[in-house]
Amino acid sequence: MVLTPSTMLPLQHPLPQFSLPLVSGHAPWSSRDDLVRSRDLPRQPLLVMLICAHCPFVKHVEPEITRLEADFGDTITLLAISSNSLTTHPQDGRDGLRQQAEQQGWRFPYLLDEQQTLAKDLRGACTPEFYAFAPDVDGTQTLRYRGQLDASRPGNHQPLDGADLRAALKNILAGTPVSETQLPSVGCNIKWNPGQEPPWFGQST
Repeated sequence: MVLTPSTMLPLQHPLPQFSLPLVSGHAPWSSRDDLVRSRDLPRQPLLVMLICAHCPFVKHVEPEITRLEADFGDTITLLAISSNSLTTHPQDGRDGLRQQAEQQGWRFPYLLDEQQTLAKDLRGACTPEFYAFAPDVDGTQTLRYRGQLDASRPGNHQPLDGADLRAALKNILAGTPVSETQLPSVGCNIKWNPGQEPPWFGQST
């Protein structure tokens, strides 16, 4: 494990286009049962969570992800994405993700980014990492928040309450500006396919 911060993708960045297999959860708005495509997403705010099954930082925040779904699942589209290399970390494959989602009771779509394309398009660096998008007037989903869930980390005794992300989501839903003072998430580095690490791998913000 390499302790890694977010790269902090620039705000207003458009949501990358993607088409990824659905591993668990439900996407009733999708035109496919086995696939989720960005073009099928509802025209409402979107929370993208880069997570995985094995990372201790993700396991630490699982209860708050469950609470986020309960509190925002009706008004915000939640998507979980696992982009870890299945060559080096097969425990983050389909079976591991399904088991994790089942244990946590998650109903939101959990997608497998096996080629790591979406993670790279988001300049993803760590798990967990959170990106909140909202549609512009023309319907384009643009980035309003990226970074940490809250200040809680394994062993630091800070409350796991999602304070930072929740504040941003409430602003988005209210149609008010999200503060641009945003702190990076910190966690395990994304496990890139060997020899295919992005240029920012190993760098810090």
